[in-house]
Amino acid sequence: MTDDERAKLEAWVRRPKTAQRLALRSRIVLAAADGLGNTAIAADLRVCLPTVGKWRQGFLDRRLEGLADEPRPGPPRTVTDAQVEEVVTRTLESKPADATHWSTRGMAKAAGLSQTAVSRIWRAFGLKPHLAESFKLSGDPFFVEKVRDVVGLYLSPPDRAVVLCVDEKSGTQALDRTQPVLPMAPVQPERGTHDYVRHGTTSLFAALGVATGKVIGACHRRHRQQEFVAFLGAIDAAVPAEEGVAVHLVMDNDATHKTAAVKRWLLGHPRFVVHYTPTSASWLNQVERFFAEITEKRIRRGVFKSVEALEAAIGSYLAAHNANPKPFKWTATADLILRRVEDVCKRTHNSGH
Repeated sequence: MTDDERAKLEAWVRRPKTAQRLALRSRIVLAAADGLGNTAIAADLRVCLPTVGKWRQGFLDRRLEGLADEPRPGPPRTVTDAQVEEVVTRTLESKPADATHWSTRGMAKAAGLSQTAVSRIWRAFGLKPHLAESFKLSGDPFFVEKVRDVVGLYLSPPDRAVVLCVDEKSGTQALDRTQPVLPMAPVQPERGTHDYVRHGTTSLFAALGVATGKVIGACHRRHRQQEFVAFLGAIDAAVPAEEGVAVHLVMDNDATHKTAAVKRWLLGHPRFVVHYTPTSASWLNQVERFFAEITEKRIRRGVFKSVEALEAAIGSYLAAHNANPKPFKWTATADLILRRVEDVCKRTHNSGH
């Protein structure tokens, strides 16, 4: 045994993350190198004699590599590396002549493989041709500055300040099914008719407290500057006025937020400071996450026979939410967001479209 081999075996024995079977084989070989016989090694390490002989002989035949497990027997591979590469390349770089994306059956026919083999290859490489997501890059000339401004409020808010994310969920419909909803039963999900009756719409005005998770909310039948100014008054009444405490509002660039009436109201209430998100970047406004939750949990599957019933359901959800509020945890830094946007720009620039 060479000094390098002994050092390597001793390192395998000492390392806490070494597999136990490899550590045991290393101890067998080290004990043999120290002059112990097979019987003594077996008794000391509590293994059988054939085990000691197997790994001593393995080390003699192949040195350190002889202590590794041999490949397990099994049926030979039916899909070659070249076929796997062909499936991955076709999926990423081509489309079928009669469709917008590949299916497992279509790819199996084109590649001469089974549908199961294609499915396994796609799962192994995380390929999902049947899924498509949407995106839109902001064309705001001050995109970088606004991202750093808004994200800075989330991650490092100013001292003695209240940060509120403000927006409206407009045009929320009060939908009633044409027939009663059938309740859930064993092995049968809840079922409702595909058609519905519209009973009108309402708009939910909401201000999410970034630090607390509480939501100031109000429903209005219309979505105009008058309603938005009234909601700003509701925020002013709900947030106690303390000397030296500023209220920072994160809003998007909706026309309702920039009218003359809104500007006059803000001039008359100097403790309010407005921060606009970049255009086409409403995902920076945390209140959008609250809108997604209330839609999923209370509105989408609800049955409302009137606008009043819809507004009552929204009010009860707000009350339950504010009884046990939990703020959303924002972790993305401005640099991380800008790097991801840069990556998307590079991909779209080189996409050939």
